[in-house]
Amino acid sequence: MKHYQFRKTRMILLLAASVSMVSACSSQGGDKSVSSATPVASGGSAGTAAPEPLGKYAEPVVVTEVLGFSTPEDPRTTKGITPDQNTYLKELKDMLNIDVKYKWTVPKDQYEQKFSLALASGDLPDIMELSPKDYEKLRKQDMLADLTAAYDKYASPDLKKYMESDGGFAMKTVTRDGKLMAIPDFTDPALGTQLLWIRKDWLDNLNLQVPKTIDELEKVATAFVNDDPDRNGKKDTYGIALEKKPFFWGFDLRGFFNAYGAYPSVGDNINAWIKDSSGKLVPGLIQPEMKPALAKLQSWYKNGILDKEFALKDENKVVEDITAGKVGISYGEWWYPNWPLNLSVDKDPKANWIAVQIPTLDGQPGKSIVPKLRSERVYAVNKKLKNPEAIVKMLNFYLEMGKPQYMDKNKPENGYVYNWFMPRISNPAQIETIYSEVNKALAAKQTKITVNSPDYKTIQDVLKATLDLQANDTQTASRGVNWGLYFSRAAEDGGWGLTRKIREKGQFVVNEFYGTPTPTMVEKGGQLDKLMLESFNKIILGAPVDDFDKFVASWKTLGGDKMTEEVNAWYNEQAVK
Repeated sequence: MKHYQFRKTRMILLLAASVSMVSACSSQGGDKSVSSATPVASGGSAGTAAPEPLGKYAEPVVVTEVLGFSTPEDPRTTKGITPDQNTYLKELKDMLNIDVKYKWTVPKDQYEQKFSLALASGDLPDIMELSPKDYEKLRKQDMLADLTAAYDKYASPDLKKYMESDGGFAMKTVTRDGKLMAIPDFTDPALGTQLLWIRKDWLDNLNLQVPKTIDELEKVATAFVNDDPDRNGKKDTYGIALEKKPFFWGFDLRGFFNAYGAYPSVGDNINAWIKDSSGKLVPGLIQPEMKPALAKLQSWYKNGILDKEFALKDENKVVEDITAGKVGISYGEWWYPNWPLNLSVDKDPKANWIAVQIPTLDGQPGKSIVPKLRSERVYAVNKKLKNPEAIVKMLNFYLEMGKPQYMDKNKPENGYVYNWFMPRISNPAQIETIYSEVNKALAAKQTKITVNSPDYKTIQDVLKATLDLQANDTQTASRGVNWGLYFSRAAEDGGWGLTRKIREKGQFVVNEFYGTPTPTMVEKGGQLDKLMLESFNKIILGAPVDDFDKFVASWKTLGGDKMTEEVNAWYNEQAVK
């Protein structure tokens, strides 16, 4: 599953491109959606019933949206269905009397450009999915509705539980002057923890132990290059998977740098900002710990541990190598068994991937950097909409539809396409919930999950995959798919199983900056990112390691120093302490 559950923050863009704005918003979307309807309980009358999370409006409430859509993930989805035919929308109308009308829909790869034009013209829908940057622009221009009362009155217990699962931190970041201006979609920051994924069957073939230090990792990786770890009689393998961008959403170098006490990025080309000894925020990208790490990478490239063509490979090429059994080590997050390691397992039944905490210089437990706020989007309402509580009720509805009583009809073959419905919030602690509930069910020898939760379907899917894996049953899914769901989410020594242990021990460093891009980031960020990519790759490929010092000097001069000033101003004036 290469989509929402494991790539949610990244996956892939955190911030939309900068767009020009007008100072006033067209009334097209809001005026069409205006309604004096009042939510009422079944059997009640407008204006008399107490607000209910799923109370039905007495009169239809029309809300406008826009949508960038991708192909439905499940191949069983009704053929030829379009977003406006999504059965979720029909169910929403039947249950709550909310009628969604699309101002426009486009394929996902066209959405950013289309939405930028809408922002520039002020032709905004009633309910919007926004990047942090676009949210901040609209908030400052007073275009967004205050959702405080709507949330307080209408949020369901499930929605409130999820929104408060982090102590209310994410909600505070979208609250200004006591007013809730959006609903954040966020997840557990620990999900970004870097692990080392390694083929245990290759270790066993070469009588090698799991590496705990960088030196031990180098020994293992060198053996994976030279000693025929797959026993096919050919020298056709290399050590460590790496794609061309050093800080991406996967197959990158975050975990490696973390082993040196260097914290340059949280992935997705997002620079990390850490506290120095004085409490000031500094960019991890230019700290001195980076230099010896780059020197080591240079030696690894020279000795064939890194693929000679890594600087030309994107993630798809790296996945091809993993699937084909050309490489046996990769840094990455908890979800790797779900994709692409499941492809490796299906290709080679002997493939036995395990997760270990990142090896370090001294063998002590490695700390990776995680975001303080792990969120790529918020949901907001056009100030012109007279029923702003509709967004809260729609979120309640989406969570309700995940409960077991709806499972018989809430199926893709019946036209339900979850990733076309907006707004949608999932449990920020969903992976931990799955882990806990599946293991409870396994201990009790249950074949069905008994909790009445919006997470019911996702939990049940993992339980079934686990039971099918144990029974070697591949009627529903391949062994790799079943193993991937189990080993990413439910195995004690798997992706989340190891990550949660690291989280419980507090073995991580926090990226303290979670604000919208500063002016210098917008103006100079692309140039500085290009400078970093070129400088780092040249060093890895053989340029003098002292070129790192030249990179630092150029980075600071070309905007880095100004950026650092702006980040610290944000931290002192706006950060939620």
